[in-house]
Amino acid sequence: MKVSSLAGKPADPSVLVNVPRLITAYFAEAPDASVPAQRVEFGTSGHRGSSFDTAFNEWHILAISQAICLYRLRKGIDGPLFLGMDTHALSVPALASALEVLAANGVEVLLAKDDEYTPTPAVSHAILTYNRGRTTGRADGIVVTPSHNPPHDGGFKYNPPHGGPAEPAITGWIEAKANEFLASGLRGVNRVPYERALRASTTHRHDYLDAYTKDLGNVIDMDAIRGAKIRLGVDPLGGAGVHYWEPIAERYGLNLTVVNKVVDPTFRFMTVDWDGQIRMDPSSPYAMARLIGLKDQFDIAFACDTDHDRHGIVTRSAGLLPPNHYLSVVVRYLFQHRPTWSNGAAVGKTLVSTQMIDRVAAKLDRKLYEVPVGFKWFVDGLLDGSLGFGGEESAGASFLRRDGSVWTTDKDGIIPALLAAEITARMGRDPGELYRDLTREFGEPAYDRVESPATPGQKQLLAKLSPQQVKLTELAGEKIRAILTRAPANDAPIGGLKVVAESGWFAARPSGTESIYKIYAESFKGADHLKRILEEARTIVGAALDAGSAPDAALTSPAPHEQTVSEAEELWRAEGNPN
Repeated sequence: MKVSSLAGKPADPSVLVNVPRLITAYFAEAPDASVPAQRVEFGTSGHRGSSFDTAFNEWHILAISQAICLYRLRKGIDGPLFLGMDTHALSVPALASALEVLAANGVEVLLAKDDEYTPTPAVSHAILTYNRGRTTGRADGIVVTPSHNPPHDGGFKYNPPHGGPAEPAITGWIEAKANEFLASGLRGVNRVPYERALRASTTHRHDYLDAYTKDLGNVIDMDAIRGAKIRLGVDPLGGAGVHYWEPIAERYGLNLTVVNKVVDPTFRFMTVDWDGQIRMDPSSPYAMARLIGLKDQFDIAFACDTDHDRHGIVTRSAGLLPPNHYLSVVVRYLFQHRPTWSNGAAVGKTLVSTQMIDRVAAKLDRKLYEVPVGFKWFVDGLLDGSLGFGGEESAGASFLRRDGSVWTTDKDGIIPALLAAEITARMGRDPGELYRDLTREFGEPAYDRVESPATPGQKQLLAKLSPQQVKLTELAGEKIRAILTRAPANDAPIGGLKVVAESGWFAARPSGTESIYKIYAESFKGADHLKRILEEARTIVGAALDAGSAPDAALTSPAPHEQTVSEAEELWRAEGNPN
């Protein structure tokens, strides 16, 4: 990918979003349900888009919210719904639209006390805390966030009673029903005025901040951090946890400095990402340039993205750690320093995460649980304790409480950040130094991810590739050991292809939100070998796409945005769920 000359520099005023125009477009534009790009489409983490593109506006939120109300009725979910939002400009009007529909449908809604911003993990934590021990009247939740996406985007995701991201059978049904509402001009959508919704007897307030922060000592060893008196720095990147960090420091006596407390919907305080856009990505060295520049002022520093479900760790020894590096350190540390965890608790990772985790898990004699991209695949394991940890190469992770019970079933950027402080305090060395130990023991991997343009048809073909379409027997000079289109842990389709050899691998999959496909690759034989893997991966994927686009190989199944409600219900039943 071509890196912009602006990458890592302060945002120029010319790239700042025009917030009044963005909000006006949210209320003024109506989507055309016959245009795929203007329909509701749930990716790996909810529906996302910009009101400038008529991809995320009032109609979408009203339709999705009504679909969620109908889904709750169908599945007997009649407890409260925890509703939170991040600091993106579109989150405030979208939360208001959602509340108008939820109140009109008689749903008990719990909003944040004092209209506070709400991190994704605080919503997951609230759902699980409320549902503990309940078999009826269970709660669920909605988080209004597009995660680390640029300031002009909005996002909307649903968490069912298990507290984690909704699985495809659920999002497929909600998506299809919402698109029916769009096509009918919102006929059947119940709604009351916002002020009336706020005053409704079903609308209540919940102190997410206090409930979440006072429980953190049960997942992180705060005594160790306090006792070591290490200096901590945090940049909330203007996100939903901006007001969480100082109460955490005060409650647990931590020497913690919040280096930036500003909330601004233009995010003008950011340094721009690799492509010249503002993006609140804590794993990007360009977006994290300011905190990296402060690294020598702290023993360990960290940041989280806009909804605080992703983490970025800045060490004195190595600067910003790539997520794969830090997650490998986390796996070794947790499974050696959580003695009450079950001996059978496994290590969860996605197929595109580093194989360093595989090697660490084998040394720990822990089962590896490898799943497709998407945190939803870790939900059941975290819920029942059969997974001690679940992590993604995109800097998303969660893990069990210190007693081995569930903490959150959605990504939590706050606890991996605080764990970096615990690791530094207890080990006397930062995670960057500990990763060097891993490379000396297991080898040093080179890892990269590249992106290529893809049409909707090509993305669909890539998602349905078969092992038989790969004709080569070697990858970068090594015999191919496995060609995967389904995940080893749960046999779920990976929505792409993974090719594995002795010293390296690649995976290719279409983006759920952009007109691109991504190739992930890793080599334990160095940068030159990695380059060969990437070159051959492009050739393999290109040939497979060319073969798949031939007339006799044309796909007959509908594109994801054309899925009907009945098809979504069939998928639900096929996955073993009740009617």
